[in-house]
Amino acid sequence: MKEPARILIVGGGYVGMYTALRLQRKLKRGEAHVIVVDPEPYMTYQPFLPEAAAGSISPRHVVVPLRRTLSKCQVVIGEAMAIDHAKRTATVRTLATREDGTGALEVHYDELILAPGSISRTLPVPGLADYGIGFKTVEEAIGLRNHVLEQMDIASSTRDPAVRDAALTFVFVGGGYAGVEALAELENMARYAARYYHNIEPDDLKFILVEASGRILPEVGEEMGRYTLRALRGRNIDVRLDTRLESCADRIAVLSDGARFPTRTLVWTAGVKPHPILAATDLPLNERGRLKCAATLAVEGVEHAWAGGDAAAVPDLTAGEDGKECAPNAQHAVRQTKVLARNILAALRDQPLQEYKHKYVGSVASLGLHKGVAHVYGRKLKGYPAWFMHRAYHLSRVPTFNRKARVLAEWTLTGLFKREIVSLGSLENPRAEFELAADTGRRPDAS
Repeated sequence: MKEPARILIVGGGYVGMYTALRLQRKLKRGEAHVIVVDPEPYMTYQPFLPEAAAGSISPRHVVVPLRRTLSKCQVVIGEAMAIDHAKRTATVRTLATREDGTGALEVHYDELILAPGSISRTLPVPGLADYGIGFKTVEEAIGLRNHVLEQMDIASSTRDPAVRDAALTFVFVGGGYAGVEALAELENMARYAARYYHNIEPDDLKFILVEASGRILPEVGEEMGRYTLRALRGRNIDVRLDTRLESCADRIAVLSDGARFPTRTLVWTAGVKPHPILAATDLPLNERGRLKCAATLAVEGVEHAWAGGDAAAVPDLTAGEDGKECAPNAQHAVRQTKVLARNILAALRDQPLQEYKHKYVGSVASLGLHKGVAHVYGRKLKGYPAWFMHRAYHLSRVPTFNRKARVLAEWTLTGLFKREIVSLGSLENPRAEFELAADTGRRPDAS
């Protein structure tokens, strides 16, 4: 009998998880063995991160467990360090390899799907590595929520006006989706929480958005971007366009327009870059470090290698011009998985491949509870209708019925009862209390 093909999927995000899910449903018994490698045992539905940070959704409902969802696949929790496609091998480092000292694993495959996603793009800004906070993972989102509430606790109890001012100043860098949605949701949550502090008024909180270009939220179009700008400024949010962060050393945000803001919170959402694993392969990359792919999602110039999502430079067949590529966003990533899984099956069965073709339909963004902006199919919405469309769209897209039901239930309960404003920052250092009791001399780290 013919040996089952080994399909290695590097990455358990949008592309990796959805492709594996479709493959396990469509593969015949004994036709192939699917291996999914990812550093985390779950897939994060990133559009829900702002709501998780604001307390509208529980963190565990923003993630989808890979082992339960991909029950017919082999899930390896580890990090791919290098790929030698000529030899059809991937070098994978797991928690066990670090513990037992046996070295990284060599995983052999017949078909490779590269979908590691992207990582935050940072710049050599003084102090950024020391004080910056990202907003790309569920851990960062919940850590930021805890941090914001802890700053309000500090401001409420300090006798030093300078410490209070710095604690109540929140600087966000980056005016794209991540930055605007994170800022809007956390500002909404923090000003709501202020009512429960006897000596903090909502207007005491200072939120600043720094954007290097001349507009914010370019994904929703110029008109809706201008509306978003007016809406944020109407909420007493200081939005600074054509401005860069020059330094945040010593917890002082120095901007290119000369402004200086002492702050204990600096959130960095100024773009992403390709995952480092792409540079550790023998596969062709474009000038931006993404894999060169054909419209079939096959890597150009090599056989048995495929890619999608942020890692892939895929030609946009709907653009009507040569050289145009699909934007590296969730809308394309989720839809590419259908073609990717279908073409993997076609390759195994010697059938013709299908090209990926999808016209971008628009975007929706949340600007806090009951506030939003949308530009979909040429129609422009703002306020409550856009916010409702944002929730309806992402509820339909979050994977598994289990997560859909839980998210809907939480939204319903949030609408009936008051918002949760509890900080659980101690979860980030769970041994602190025991170490204190054991009299080790250590104390919980200050936020």
